[in-house]
Order: sequence, then structure tokens, then C-alpha cells
Amino acid sequence: MSKFNKKKGTGDLPAVNTASLPDIVFMLLFFFMTVTVMKDNTLKVENTLPNATEVKKLEKKDRIIYIYVGKPTREYEKVFGSEPKIQLNDKFANPSEVGDYILEERAKKPQELQNVLTTALKVDKNANMGLISDIKQELRKVNALKINYTTYEGDAFLNVKK
Repeated sequence: MSKFNKKKGTGDLPAVNTASLPDIVFMLLFFFMTVTVMKDNTLKVENTLPNATEVKKLEKKDRIIYIYVGKPTREYEKVFGSEPKIQLNDKFANPSEVGDYILEERAKKPQELQNVLTTALKVDKNANMGLISDIKQELRKVNALKINYTTYEGDAFLNVKK
């Protein structure tokens, strides 16, 4: 007779311990709550960007102030017409309001970033250059001289109307 007997028929696996499962779920929940970035504003203008061959990606998004220019979308076309408009955050604006908008956005940024801010113009490829020129004049008045034109990478000759 052997001293150690094998148990036959009781080869069931032990139950999985789920005591730490709620801790893991809440840890993941808090992680995603802290790293998720909500969308800042809703685009109210049509914004088909032009193509360009010489493009460079902007690295630090916290140093960028966006200005959108384009024809109002269908839901706003009845109120604002079909001419290209300027969108600052979630509202339509005139070129004269651009300077005040830049100063407000600059004041919201930390002191060390205020001198290195870039103004990114997201302009629809069908917008007229007169409106862009007015925006640039307002940017000069508030000394926002670092301007970026946002484009898609591609053949620039596709932008030319035939």
C-alpha cells in the first residue's frame, strides 16, 4: 500500500478569484477619464483644405490657435448666406473680431507659451483671398506674426481651377 493516494474524479479547476476585478475596472475608468480629450468646437463651415507639396507637421498642439474660414454648412447657410465666413471657436465672426480673439486665447495660455503661439488658418480652398488678407491684417495689429496654413499633403496643381 502506498502512503500517498491520488484523488481520482476530483480534477476540477479552482474558482477564479475576482476580488481585485472592481479595483482594476475603476483604475482603467479613471485612467481613460484623465487622458481623454474632449472635442473643443464644432465645425460650422465647410473646410476642404487645399493640397501642398512642402508640408510640415506641427508638433505641439497646445501652442496653436485655430481660425476656420469657409462657406457656412447647410444648416447655417440660410442664416449667414453662402459667402465664406470666419469661425472662431463656436461662433461666426467678422475680420475685425480676430484680433480680440487672439488676445483672449493668448491670455488663456501659460506665460511661457504666450510668445511662441502659432495661429493656424484652416481655410477652405474655395475661400477668397480678400478675407484671408483681412485676417492677416488683424493678426499683424496684435503682433501674431507666426501663421500656419493648414493643408493636405498632395499635388498643389490639383488646387487650380480649370
